[in-house]
Amino acid sequence: MESSSAPHPYQHLERELVVDGATFRYFDLAGLNDPRCERLPFSVRVLLEAAVRCCDGVQLQRADVEALLDWRRLTDAGQPVHVPFKPGRVILQDFTGVPAVVDLAAMREAVRDLGGDPARVGPICPADLVIDHSVQVDFSRACIKWEPSPKDGQCACKKVDQLQLPACGVPAAPIKDEICPFHEEESAFSEALRKNQELEFDRNSERFQFLKWGSRAFANMRVVPPGSGIVHQVNLEYLARVVFDTDGLLRPDSLVGTDSHTTMINGLGVLGWGVGGLEAEAALLGQPVTLRLAEVVGYRITGQVNPLATATDIVLTITKHLRQVGVAGKFVEFFGPGVSQLSIADRATISNMCPEYGATVGFFPVDERSLDYLVQTGRDAGRVAVMRAYLSAAGLLRDYSAADQDPAFSQVVELDLATVVPSVSGPKRPHDRVAASQLRDDFTRCLPAEVGYKGFGVPAERLEARCDIQFEGATYSLGHGSVVIAAITSCTNTSNPSVMLGAGILAKKAVERGLSVPPWIKTSLSPGSGVVTHYLQDSGVLPFLQRLGFGIVGYGCMTCIGNSGPLPRPVVDAIEQCNLVCCGVLSGNRNFEGRVHPHVRANYLASPPLVIAYALAGRVDIDFETTPIGTSPDGEPVYLRDIWPTREEIHQLESKSVIPAIFADVYSKITKGNASWNALEVPDSATFQWSDRSTYIQMPTFLQGMTRAPPAVRGIEAARALLVLGDAVTTDHISPAGSIARTSPAARYLIEMGLTPRQFNSYGSRRGNEAVMVRGTFANMRLANGLLAAPGPRTVHLPSGAVLDVFDAAQRYRRDGTPLIVLAGAEYGCGSSRDWAAKGPALLGVRAVLAVSFDRVHRSNLVSMGVLPLQFLPGQSAKQLGLSGRETFSIALPSDLAPRSTVTVTTDDGRSFPMTARLETQTEISWYRHGGLLRYMVRQLL
Repeated sequence: MESSSAPHPYQHLERELVVDGATFRYFDLAGLNDPRCERLPFSVRVLLEAAVRCCDGVQLQRADVEALLDWRRLTDAGQPVHVPFKPGRVILQDFTGVPAVVDLAAMREAVRDLGGDPARVGPICPADLVIDHSVQVDFSRACIKWEPSPKDGQCACKKVDQLQLPACGVPAAPIKDEICPFHEEESAFSEALRKNQELEFDRNSERFQFLKWGSRAFANMRVVPPGSGIVHQVNLEYLARVVFDTDGLLRPDSLVGTDSHTTMINGLGVLGWGVGGLEAEAALLGQPVTLRLAEVVGYRITGQVNPLATATDIVLTITKHLRQVGVAGKFVEFFGPGVSQLSIADRATISNMCPEYGATVGFFPVDERSLDYLVQTGRDAGRVAVMRAYLSAAGLLRDYSAADQDPAFSQVVELDLATVVPSVSGPKRPHDRVAASQLRDDFTRCLPAEVGYKGFGVPAERLEARCDIQFEGATYSLGHGSVVIAAITSCTNTSNPSVMLGAGILAKKAVERGLSVPPWIKTSLSPGSGVVTHYLQDSGVLPFLQRLGFGIVGYGCMTCIGNSGPLPRPVVDAIEQCNLVCCGVLSGNRNFEGRVHPHVRANYLASPPLVIAYALAGRVDIDFETTPIGTSPDGEPVYLRDIWPTREEIHQLESKSVIPAIFADVYSKITKGNASWNALEVPDSATFQWSDRSTYIQMPTFLQGMTRAPPAVRGIEAARALLVLGDAVTTDHISPAGSIARTSPAARYLIEMGLTPRQFNSYGSRRGNEAVMVRGTFANMRLANGLLAAPGPRTVHLPSGAVLDVFDAAQRYRRDGTPLIVLAGAEYGCGSSRDWAAKGPALLGVRAVLAVSFDRVHRSNLVSMGVLPLQFLPGQSAKQLGLSGRETFSIALPSDLAPRSTVTVTTDDGRSFPMTARLETQTEISWYRHGGLLRYMVRQLL
């Protein structure tokens, strides 16, 4: 590894701190005696402390410290300054964690083959991997026919002998001792949970076995088994340190994660954000993460929360507001007297949706309420006392009521909490907030509007279309706006006891009024941790949630990430036959078209209580103020206001039920796993035993054939454009995602390996198999390629003119020895951070991407895979330069490659034009010269 033996340049800033007789050390920024420190945003102070502490003259230099001190002047001037940052830890989920562990295992092989010690390969930075992305809602509520409760309070339920398996109608095994939830005994709902977990293991045991091997083979990496919860909620409730103590040296907790919603931890005062899998691997291996110095937008919160509003309504309001302000790539830091009105769970909800409002972080500095939360969630009180003393001494403890602590921000915007009203967001984007009182009119306008984010293009003569379905022996009618999925899901909201208990109280009141959810709606409750189950049970509301169909179906992301499972066949038939715009309502954070379910075109994000409300109504085109949500058994109309929980009701239940003991109980068993996990047998070996027959885990090829020294960097000659793409091409378009189409190259490969279509699983589950993933790159059915008239996962091979699947065209180019490029528009690679959006193109043979602009994370991932990101000069684009994509392209690289060098691109028709090579730091240039980050690290470990 590169290192420096020079003395630490900031050793003089180290101070001692004595707490309860114990002596600790820390770096005191006040010792810089620099007036620029005094009003730094707290988020920048965390970065500055890390730069001072980690300054070694090689990876972090004095110039980086100076840049952070001077952040305001530099950002005001618009200077693109990048600084290295070494996070305290890395967090991963299984979809992105599997390829990271595969890469580490492959690096061990490469180091061994080059004569090194494979045991040297492993996480240097502490890592936690939570398995939460694999479980699906295959089974949901039981087919229980409930009779209205008689006035004497006795239950009148009917038993059934099977669960609902909506996709194919195949009945499940009989259930024994199925009891009405009012009796608080085992029911069909726990059976649904068990069956979903069994299916999760049936589909993913090979991946889980590999991760279990990794947890043993690599020191400094902890794996949280499936069935434990959602990564960000587990991080908030258990993994977060807030302050690290490393051999007596105290420092702020910080992290990067392989999921864009890593920002949720900002609500606790821990600085963290989402990065690509390759950036995370760099951090794991002790490399700094490159961060562009950004403006810090101060978001001032004032006022009192509307009694009817929830934390979900606040975050949806903030998301729309900040999208309008424009905070892409910026830091947002919350301040003002209104922050003290927000619980840590409320703050975490707001920070969770940071990617949806476009910022890098949405940061709430640590205050006394943060420290109280640590005690409430079972953290050691003595450790919390040390944290309080350190944060106070280091100038990192916030008092939101003290205006004299307010930093100097780049810009300040404001929200009065009193203006927040019950809201939803949709139908296709998380920042399209609509007041619940206006949803009926908004949805009605969306139906005939031109197809787009707020339009479905329904012809006038089809606006009143309806379709009858036969379901459970009765006839029902579906139309535009009918709810078919209602899911209380996602760490965004299930981490928040106030909205979860609010949903439970609403369910209780609804049941007591004799209301029920229409049976065709696929309802589910997938908490982010077992803590939720504890307090829902202890508070007595879980049976009422179950009776409305919101039984616990699993612990994981589930519906929020599209693992919603199948819909009932009659519902699917009705949607297809009548071309209905049916709806999903979920307490998640994303609702892009096709994400939640391919047959559900409109999806609305909502608080858990509103999820239940729309499920009870059976439709979204309802005005709750004027229209009853249902009718009681005696014929009385029931309005939403009649069953809406009050803040006092919620607070009483929360104070009684959400106590430290339940957190201690749940997290004392967090790494033990269930019987299926414990039954997995793994080899005790430093290197993994790869199997040629595996369709989940394969040895990657991008480290094969390495030499000890990197080859000389050469230009790119006579390259062909594999694709010509427009603006806002997301990682969903690039990276393999979702189900595997039966006619795709990936399907052909799996069939050759002996699998049937029923065994394909998803691309996400097969991220550890390069052969599947490279075949699924650019396989999105909605990919618009300028070389073809119609969208789809195909392209034109040149000069033959053959129209082929993208993978097949790339293979033909490879056989011909032709390098490839991609032409793209603005915001190339936006969306969720996905390492296969860079790995896939690199393995297809793409050497460079020529784009108007790049997403921050994706640009870094391209460099990490040795793909050169080239940016057109301002005002230029492929279209403006008249490039059709049918030319050949040669790219000359200067021998003295420097950050943001200008390179010249020449086409075979004699044209040439300059472009900017988006290599931002000397570290990135080193990665590129070595052929990517992993090759660079292998050579460093020899």
